[in-house]
Amino acid sequence: MAFEILYWHWIVLGIALIVLEIFLPSFTALWFGVGAVIVGITLLIFPTFAITYQLVLWTILSCLLTWAWFKYFKPLSIDKTKAGLSREAILGEVGQVLSVPAEGRRGTLRFPAPVLGSDEWQFIATHDEINIGDRVRVTDVSGNSLIVEKNT
Repeated sequence: MAFEILYWHWIVLGIALIVLEIFLPSFTALWFGVGAVIVGITLLIFPTFAITYQLVLWTILSCLLTWAWFKYFKPLSIDKTKAGLSREAILGEVGQVLSVPAEGRRGTLRFPAPVLGSDEWQFIATHDEINIGDRVRVTDVSGNSLIVEKNT
């Protein structure tokens, strides 16, 4: 008795792979599952579709769907805004002055590691005399600028 793969085998495999995605964070198994469901539907429509062609179709669909996800759709879902981030995340951070504030413009400082997605920020100094190269500590936030004082 020869084992024959029927359309519902592909659909069950596809659903199992889609459910497996609950435990995997990469979205890869999802696309292999969708590919298997599509092959199952194709086999339902064309019942004489050979197993070799089924496997080739599943491989091609899975690769194309996975590639499309990582190339086109996943980058669209990344939130690049900093809106809503709390100021507590930056308070107390220490950076080095790159340029000092002058009349009509803010100074620039750099943190050793990016803070809230950027390693360079504009700042407003408190009453301290600040020079290039000084280490400063963030005490508050004013709009998109940091309020700093000399780190002692």
